[in-house]
This record gives sequence, structure tokens and C-alpha cells, in this order.
Amino acid sequence: MQYILPSQPASRRSAISTVEVGQLRQMSVATLVERCTTESERFYRGQPHDPGYSHELFRRALVERDEQAWEYIFRHYSPLVESWVRRSGAFSSTGETGEFFVVSAFTRFWRAVTPEKFGSFPTLASLLHYLQLCAGCVVIDSVRAQSWAEMLPEETLQNGRSPLTLPDEEAMERVHREEFWNYINTQLNDEAERVVVYNSFVMGMKPGDIYTGRPDLFDGIGEVYNVKRNVLGRLSRNQELRRMLAL
Repeated sequence: MQYILPSQPASRRSAISTVEVGQLRQMSVATLVERCTTESERFYRGQPHDPGYSHELFRRALVERDEQAWEYIFRHYSPLVESWVRRSGAFSSTGETGEFFVVSAFTRFWRAVTPEKFGSFPTLASLLHYLQLCAGCVVIDSVRAQSWAEMLPEETLQNGRSPLTLPDEEAMERVHREEFWNYINTQLNDEAERVVVYNSFVMGMKPGDIYTGRPDLFDGIGEVYNVKRNVLGRLSRNQELRRMLAL
């Protein structure tokens, strides 16, 4: 099975499959795996290769829910998915292992690409591109979840429950993310605060990295820390934000 990404040179991109769909459907999973291995070797040697076998394995796994096909896809593509995870700028802020996000990415991919939606992915490249998006999303979601706790007032209670020092799943279900972040944006005073909040809580960046990226906005790393501390202090006292999280 071949690692084919849209960003690769045209000579390295997968060609259109030359195998008839009917032929692919009649092959056993074992045969498909064998052919995928061969095509993968051809791909890495820069030779013409056929992505149809790989795409059919994905179809077996996602449409027919074939466990053997899914097991091979997971095993074969895990190194690629982990490389995507580790290239994410937010990965170092998560405190998690690459393996953790590999499982999360495949889980998200499995749930999203239902049998009904598989037709929206007519090529191997489109499937891999979506898998790459899933890998990036699970890393960002992890950083957002960890950062959410910093925005919550520690004394927030509901029906005698413990303080919300971690993201409360019920609250997150009730407060649409777009609505939440739109409201947060209205509470920020200037570009410096917006840059600090976005890069800290969405991208998972550290103050030093934020300063390096926007030295035009800050006199030094210390100012980034001060802006972040002031914003968090203001938000923790915001009654409307408390109300939204207590719904």
C-alpha cells in the first residue's frame, strides 16, 4: 500500500487504477494485501503503480467493515499517521505520545467515513488526505481540551458537582464551539490579545513561540505572559461566560 499525498510531485502521485472494479471486488483480502505490498514497492522505486488495490482495501474496511482489511490498513498506515501527528505544531504541548494520537486519528476516521459517505472519497489520495486531516484535528482537539480548563473559573459549580478544573463534556455539548469562540473574541481588546488567545488555546503554542512569530506585537516574551495572564483573569470573572458554561 502506498503513501500518496497531494503535495507529492506529479511523477510520484498515484495513477488512476487500471483494474476493473469487478475484478477488485472478487479478490480476497489476502490477495489485495499482497498486491498492495507490490504496488507500494513500485511506488517507492518511482515506478508506475496502481492505487486501486489500496482503495479497494479501504472500501472493504469502511463499507463492508471487514476487520482483516481494517487491521492491515491500521498497521500499514500507522507510521505515516504518526509522522503527521509529530509534524503538528501543537503536538509538543499535548504531553501525549504519538501512538495515542494514531489510535485517535484512526478512530475519528472510522467514525467519519461511514459506508454512506465512502462514495465521497473516489481515490486513494482523497482518503489519505482526509486521514491526514483527522490526525491534525485530534492533536488540536487535545490542546483545546487541556487549555479549556485555564479559561474556566475554578469555583464554578453545578448541582453540587466538583469544580470544573477539566473540560466538562456536557458543557461542551451545550455550547457550540463557534458560538463560544465568537463570544471570546468579543471580549478581547486588541490584536495582541487575539494573537495570544488563538495561538495559546487553539494552536497550543508556548509564549516564546508566539513572540518569535509576532515580534511586532510584543516587546518580549514577558509581555506575552502578561497578556495571557490578564486575559485569563478577565475571562475567569466574566459572568456571561460562567452562564454559558453552566447551561
